[in-house]
Amino acid sequence: MKKSLAFAAVGAIAAAALVLSGCTDSGGTAAPSTESSEDGELRSVRVAALPITETAALWAAIDEGIFADHGLEVEVVPAQGGAQAIPALLSGDIQFAIGQPFGPFRADLQDLGVVIIGNYAPSFADGQDTSGVVASAASGITRPADLSGKRVSVNSLGAAGDVTIMGAVAADGGDPTTIEFVEVAFPDAAGQLDAGNIDAAWVPEPFMSGYVASGGTFVMHPFQETVPGLTTLTTITTDALVESDPELVDDFAAAMTEALEWANTNEPALRQAIKDNLKLPDAVADSIKLPVYSFELKRSDLEELAALAVTYGVLPETPDFDRIIQQR
Repeated sequence: MKKSLAFAAVGAIAAAALVLSGCTDSGGTAAPSTESSEDGELRSVRVAALPITETAALWAAIDEGIFADHGLEVEVVPAQGGAQAIPALLSGDIQFAIGQPFGPFRADLQDLGVVIIGNYAPSFADGQDTSGVVASAASGITRPADLSGKRVSVNSLGAAGDVTIMGAVAADGGDPTTIEFVEVAFPDAAGQLDAGNIDAAWVPEPFMSGYVASGGTFVMHPFQETVPGLTTLTTITTDALVESDPELVDDFAAAMTEALEWANTNEPALRQAIKDNLKLPDAVADSIKLPVYSFELKRSDLEELAALAVTYGVLPETPDFDRIIQQR
């Protein structure tokens, strides 16, 4: 498997997809206090999340007041991926992150004290999924095996995207070791495809549907080809926060549980949150398939994903799942 850095590109949403360095939506840099005041004021917490449609549940639940009902004032800090949020978690600049499990996997192998306290959004086991691989029509790519020897982008190297793509290519008779993976932020993928800098891209909604609608080719849903129904986004924090402020962690977990259950029955609010936060046209936001949210982790899926990563040399060994998974 070959890897290289992404091409630089700028887009409206990409500008918001910050690699966390203390920057916030409001421009502040100081980490907020998580301590409750005696007069019952809300505790401020910062949560890293990708600027993608799955985050609609978090945005909408905040607007609905669900987190406030649990005594929390939540600031969503945009990030490119879960792995990029790990340094900010460890520094205390943020308290929680919504992201792929590979950040916690690697952090556990380094004994950094990062834990997964809940699920967020699993993929669909069949039918249309919320992410997939797309290719330019000129590439001639139509199936997983065609990705052999091609340049394929993912948002974060060495994570669920490239691992499951390699598994799907191998299952289709291709050679996954010949794929050159490059790191490209989701919003930049279409431009890189059109420029011919990459042959295919793994992207979530709204980028998947948008590119296909503009004439691109849908290739596959890699999660369905490898671990159907895979947990794609998890809720992450640190052991240090669990130990120092278990009440905050429990309150956030309770709020997330309620928020995700509420999200599954309030589709109009989620679609409005997508329009408000991603600035998508109404027609696009109203047609995108939304995930079915859940805070309940499926450990076996994460174990299978880690084993696949070891097979393809993405991880040197599997993490300690008894330590890393702390379902609240």
